[in-house]
Amino acid sequence: MKKSSKTNPFNLPLSERRIDIFFSVVFLIFAITCGISDALPTLGVAMSPTSANPLAQANYWYAASADPLFMHPPVWMRFVTGLSAFVYGPFYLVLVYCLIKGKNWIQLPSVIYATMISSITGIIVFGVEFFGEPEFRTPNALKFLMFNLPYVLLPLLLLVRMRKPMPFTRKF
Repeated sequence: MKKSSKTNPFNLPLSERRIDIFFSVVFLIFAITCGISDALPTLGVAMSPTSANPLAQANYWYAASADPLFMHPPVWMRFVTGLSAFVYGPFYLVLVYCLIKGKNWIQLPSVIYATMISSITGIIVFGVEFFGEPEFRTPNALKFLMFNLPYVLLPLLLLVRMRKPMPFTRKF
């Protein structure tokens, strides 16, 4: 059996990195949900309770009571949802693979991702939802936060997890 060295330590097995199991499940769910919800406004699919598209109906159920910015996105918000659906979504799948396999090269992309999503979603979108133009403010802060806060808090936790190089060589 090989011994690890200071320059090339062995990764801990996934069973000893339980936080990475948690992150894998969460970010797999994020990949699915951003594909379901964020692709629709990006592509201009209208949300309506009578839509033939069940995803548009589900988005309407959420947006009509909690997220007018999502319901009637200005062009800049369509860029935000497009980033989520078509950049973050595929990244989540790569991230899950790397978390499970212990691929240390994901550390820097994870830090970049967590910083971006915290800035874009955490500051800009939340700022508009709570302090922006009245027509875009959330009428239901609790529902809005229940659906959106995990997309900001969990990347920040991932940022803490990935703060040092070779993240899979130590427990978190």
